[in-house]
Amino acid sequence: MSALADPEVLRGLLSGLTLRLDGRHAAPSVVSRKRKILNAAVEYAVERKLLSGNPIPALKWTAPKSVTTVDRRSVANPVQVRTLLDAVRNQQPSGPRLVAFFGCLYFAAMRPEEAVGLAKANLALPASGSGEFHLDVAEPHADKAWTDSGANRDRRQLKQRAVGETRTVPCPPELTELITSHVEQFGYGPGGRLFVGERNGAELPKLTIVRAWKRAREAAFTPEVVASPLARTPYDLRHAAVSTWLNGGVPPTDVAEWAGQSVEILLRIYAKCLDRGTQVLRQRVEAALGH
Repeated sequence: MSALADPEVLRGLLSGLTLRLDGRHAAPSVVSRKRKILNAAVEYAVERKLLSGNPIPALKWTAPKSVTTVDRRSVANPVQVRTLLDAVRNQQPSGPRLVAFFGCLYFAAMRPEEAVGLAKANLALPASGSGEFHLDVAEPHADKAWTDSGANRDRRQLKQRAVGETRTVPCPPELTELITSHVEQFGYGPGGRLFVGERNGAELPKLTIVRAWKRAREAAFTPEVVASPLARTPYDLRHAAVSTWLNGGVPPTDVAEWAGQSVEILLRIYAKCLDRGTQVLRQRVEAALGH
């Protein structure tokens, strides 16, 4: 701990917090959380007399800037999403089990770890028409070597929510139909789990999700589009959902509540995806120029 009193050592440590294991920049929220943890450890070291004071506040260091907004090129429109869902359905043997799962990411803007954790108790759906989801848990993938349970996923509270706090998300008729069809075909898994893998009713494997999505894009898109950012990952479906809601005129406060984000973060992340009438503005510029 005493080595942290050396500015060069501390600066290198802080810079390391900004990187993921693959060398890419981590999300700003992740960097902030890691820095808070480090600061708490240093404060404890000061309390234990291992350091004479906390050197972090006095260090001249700024976290590298990283992209925090969604790339508009990655946002699929409704026609493209439905085309992808049809392509998922054709991916055998796992595809039919995943159509409603990907539908939850798009039509309800769920995070993948929220959709994975869905169970019968979370559904308030009619036989047809609009319904609701009452989300209360998330199951992020971390690999069994890093979870408390020894499973690939740990059950925990919703992101940015307290333990036991819930979030209500509307379910449009099209998603109700997808889920109803899914239950009729596959039923529920252990504990009423909605989405399970093919083997022994176990949790839905991350690799299965990623492979099915990759193959669906290759089947639905031309090679040029496959190489583009358009719907490159399943998480882009959530981005597409939030962008659609905002551009459809849903108040940001409601969108933020449904998506599980603050209004400030919502508008910052999706700033580039908002339709500001760019085409109309360009026409006005051309008219002003005499064309």
